[in-house]
Amino acid sequence: MLDIHYFASIREALNKDHERVALPSGDNSVANLISQLQSGDPAFKALFSENNRVLVAVNQTVVDQSHRLSEGDEVAFFPPMTGG
Repeated sequence: MLDIHYFASIREALNKDHERVALPSGDNSVANLISQLQSGDPAFKALFSENNRVLVAVNQTVVDQSHRLSEGDEVAFFPPMTGG
């Protein structure tokens, strides 16, 4: 299982902050996880079609979509941060 966390505007759009999902079979990349989540949730799909600037972190390290996932990983989706 993967622990998925959603932050800020993404959490608000999905109306949830956390869920557990099975590790994608076969291609266990972040990109495949995103596809799996998009197919099960129209709101998640809309986030990626409207704004490709969603950041992904695995085990608290920002990664790209080619990153390979392992059983027990913590995956977080969040919008880009701004400073002030």
